[in-house]
Amino acid sequence: MKKLKYISVTALSAMLVLAGCNGDFVNTQPLDQLSESTVWTDGALTDAFVTEIYAGFGNGGFDEQMLASLTDETIFTHPGRGITTITESRSNPADPGWINGTLSWANMYSRIRACNLALSKLEKPQFNDATLVERLKGEAKFLRAYYYHQLLRYYGGVPLVDRPFELGEADYLSERNTFEQCVNFIVKDCDEAATLLNGKSLAAGRATRASALALKSRVLIYAASDLYDVPTAKAKSTVLAAFSKPEILGYTSGSRAERWQKAKDAAKAVLDISGLGYQLALDKPASKDEGTTNYHNIAMSRNGGEKELILGRYFINAKQENGGRQGLFNGPNGYHNWAGNTPIQLMVDDYEMMDGTKFDWNKADHATKPYDNRDPRFYASILYDGSNWKPRTADVASKDPANQIQTGTYEVVSGGSKVPFFGLDTRKSSVEDWNGTYTGYYARKFIDPNPAIVDQNTWQQVPWPLFRYTEAVFNYAEAAIELGQDAEARTWLNKIRFRAGMPALTESGDALRQRLRNEKRIEMYLEEQRYHDARRWMIAPTTLGRKANGINVTGTLKAGKSVTLYKYDPTSYDYTYKVFEIDPGKENRAWLDKQYFLPIHRDEMNRNSKLVQNPGY
Repeated sequence: MKKLKYISVTALSAMLVLAGCNGDFVNTQPLDQLSESTVWTDGALTDAFVTEIYAGFGNGGFDEQMLASLTDETIFTHPGRGITTITESRSNPADPGWINGTLSWANMYSRIRACNLALSKLEKPQFNDATLVERLKGEAKFLRAYYYHQLLRYYGGVPLVDRPFELGEADYLSERNTFEQCVNFIVKDCDEAATLLNGKSLAAGRATRASALALKSRVLIYAASDLYDVPTAKAKSTVLAAFSKPEILGYTSGSRAERWQKAKDAAKAVLDISGLGYQLALDKPASKDEGTTNYHNIAMSRNGGEKELILGRYFINAKQENGGRQGLFNGPNGYHNWAGNTPIQLMVDDYEMMDGTKFDWNKADHATKPYDNRDPRFYASILYDGSNWKPRTADVASKDPANQIQTGTYEVVSGGSKVPFFGLDTRKSSVEDWNGTYTGYYARKFIDPNPAIVDQNTWQQVPWPLFRYTEAVFNYAEAAIELGQDAEARTWLNKIRFRAGMPALTESGDALRQRLRNEKRIEMYLEEQRYHDARRWMIAPTTLGRKANGINVTGTLKAGKSVTLYKYDPTSYDYTYKVFEIDPGKENRAWLDKQYFLPIHRDEMNRNSKLVQNPGY
């Protein structure tokens, strides 16, 4: 010990001697950092700074927990993640429940500060490249607008900060701006970003003029919606009616018709951009197989489907990020996957029949064959009992040579007697029994069907769609309906339906409104639209508040049939399907109107005494 101490003192003495002999020693630059002056005088480094701000996108929506599991799309399989805190309306400022980093108050303001810093430095650029300066300013304005829109749609009006705070300021506290002020701020940033980015060539995954216009369209369709029109919201919710600062949550005055018109115009600006959209010029429905393929191409962003993507979060195998693990996160446990976010029966039931009629369990032909003749998008979105999937992994292949999803219980013959066989993709699977679906379904959308990408050791390269063209189509059609322009709305909605292989809509008025809402539910499944739509339409009590459910599938051998190795086979089995509610011990969904807005965390409230908490908390 003494020897070590002596060496240490000797080394320190030598350092001091060196420092005394060479004044440059104390000015040594760290090898892993750059000074602020260096960054802003170099165009490439400034570009890198702005590029890093995109990290606020996280994995997009491709985390292990998905926003879909806060809705009537899916249920999250694994316990203890804070999901049920929200779905059971137990959120509170001390424990708001699962909050993704892409909507976290602290994370969003951290990114907004970076945008403000970049914009302040780019006002008087210290490098000579006017085109680069314009592009970076455009990107920073778009990103600031995007992060503010994230805060707005989860929390309502928030403090608007448009400059980087400096050390030594007298006060860092800010009041929440009104909802209208926040909308105007975001729209202004979008307009300026669209102008600055016009004609600029950018790499995939970076903001463009189209991205800025798509964000503007989204924000303005929200601004016109029920939740953000205070008189409407008060009439529908006593919790919101009792709030003392309604201007924080929506418009207290002004013409709602004008807001719908602004939303329609903003959406049309996106629709008018050339080169975007996929298979939307059909004059009749595609075939069933074509409809499924079209939808799959959009989800994979391949084979022309990439034209749908206005802005995506991309993933590459060279950088193994969790966004490339959707197959692992959501795939069947019989493939050694984790079954994270599994579709619930409510979602499955809302896929129409091929002829455009509603699925109905009270109809015998529907109840006995619930997966026949459904909307072609169903087959590209949901893995259900008996559906074909990838080849099983080597250790499982002999148990299922047919490569079919098995989520039921079936009779097989063993030792001359009929015995129950639990499907390989159930929670009683002989492959893995701890991480199977509770609902009887798995997500197929966004999972690459490539047989080489099959288990937890492989990644996929499917981008997350932050904005796609069809969202703007829905925005345009929705605004048209609210303005009484039903024929125009039908024209655009039928473009989506024809691409999917579905017949034209013919309804008007509220019936057309309801068809649009279901159409968007189906088309935008898993894309983080439903959570916001159900809230802004104020239909959450009858949608998000419903109990989650699933399906029990039973296969009984027909008379004279003897099967020792199970596969889906209606010639050998009679199948029955029974809907059940998820056990309340797993998840007991309930809706309270406070959930229309998330609570501002107690820590943020303690940091800023000028903040007003959201209603119900």
